[in-house]
Amino acid sequence: MCGIVGVVANSPVNQLLYDALLLLQHRGQDAAGICTVNGNRFHMHKGGGLARDVFRTRNMRSLPGISGIAQVRYPTQGSANDAEEAQPFYVNAPFGISLVHNGNLTNAERMKEEMFRNDRRHINTNSDSEVLLNVLAHELEVASDGIGLEPATIFRAVSAVHRRLRGAYAVVAQIAGYGLLAFRDPYGIRPLCFGINETDHGTEYLVASESVALDGLGFQVVRDVAPGEAIFIDYEGRFFATQCAENPSLNPCLFEYVYLARPDSMLDGVSVYAARLRLGEYLARRVASELRTGDIDVVMPIPDSSRPAAMQLAGNLGLDYREGFIKNRYIGRTFIMPGQAVRAKSVRQKLNAIGVEFKGKNVLLVDDSIVRGTTSQEIVQMARDAGAARVYFASSAPPVRYPNVYGIDMPTRAELIASARDVGEIQAAIGSDALIFQELDDLKRAVRDGNPALHGFEASCFDGEYVTGDVSPAYLDRIERARLSPVAKEGQGLSQLSLAIESSEN
Repeated sequence: MCGIVGVVANSPVNQLLYDALLLLQHRGQDAAGICTVNGNRFHMHKGGGLARDVFRTRNMRSLPGISGIAQVRYPTQGSANDAEEAQPFYVNAPFGISLVHNGNLTNAERMKEEMFRNDRRHINTNSDSEVLLNVLAHELEVASDGIGLEPATIFRAVSAVHRRLRGAYAVVAQIAGYGLLAFRDPYGIRPLCFGINETDHGTEYLVASESVALDGLGFQVVRDVAPGEAIFIDYEGRFFATQCAENPSLNPCLFEYVYLARPDSMLDGVSVYAARLRLGEYLARRVASELRTGDIDVVMPIPDSSRPAAMQLAGNLGLDYREGFIKNRYIGRTFIMPGQAVRAKSVRQKLNAIGVEFKGKNVLLVDDSIVRGTTSQEIVQMARDAGAARVYFASSAPPVRYPNVYGIDMPTRAELIASARDVGEIQAAIGSDALIFQELDDLKRAVRDGNPALHGFEASCFDGEYVTGDVSPAYLDRIERARLSPVAKEGQGLSQLSLAIESSEN
């Protein structure tokens, strides 16, 4: 997953883009980049690490202009530690285009071959975002027929992009001399919204992965970009929008609401915080049906993203709610640590149990999800070591049984603890006295309650159904072989977001 942003303003945007990256930092912590436009010239700076570490005063001074794009990145295609694959990406023809992308293309390899053979375009990295950029550049060249660009021409090019690409993609791009382009895949899997800021010098526009970036920068949220829709803002501040896909349908990723998005964001008309409260409400019913609630002394969240669900669960069941774990925010992330023993040690450095809250009690721990299971196992043991009499565990998401191929770097099927285990076997593996999972229908209901117009969802990591219709067992086998090969291991390291999810970095 990644966080992307684009802005067309009336004054320099370098500070605005940097501040937006800080607001979206939870969506990617491996790389950050900004590209601004000054006249017809792009100015770019990017690198590995957090936004605050990538940008210095000298870098900000080298980013002039009143329009720009930016990204924070978690890699799902390409290498985690390759600074060349930090975004934005840039091509100089036609027109000059820079681009940031959130998502994952499922036909990237085929497109690389097709573009080299037919489009005469060369892809120089392992990033599918470079593929997307070159497809867009080619289709803009074809649609413009070597002449200038009009909004209708740009939208024809985006329509061609939709016909050629498969997978999930939310995109913001700059076309030198013309303006800012943003579009979303025909299934609306990854989020994208836009807003305005009225100034004395005219209207400013901001496009971002989450509404929290608009709120935090003083922009008024207008709406989400519809699936398959493209919007274009020229450098004079004129706004254009049209539907560019055939038969679009909205299928937002459910994991955004479980974990990925900030709780103060609105995604596709749904408050993330309210959805997580409802997850706690529905999970409480599951707990009441499977456990004697009188045996539970206290409910505790695993910091941070499970707090709303845990609070609502405790309130609905009339149980005490306590903060049993304190999070050290200055320790390195566990999922970049080499080796299981080091990862386990890092979990204990990151989370510290408050012994007095556990001693002699039957505790119900609530987490947002269980992916690999190693962190859950360690947390259960920490509760026992702190003196808990019994440790129950509840997940506000269903079992994660299948890989996600749409922009979340989840492990291979063999690494997912629920892939080949039933609930009893998962319980035994993490060492809890009971284990309760959310039902998938209740997860969908918790989101749909916030926006009854939502009908479809991208829930492949829970049910194995891939909405784009092009993900076969052979495809999953191929990407797993690539992931587990020695070259892939050297380039990508550990499964990144999977352990981040379990460590509740949100």
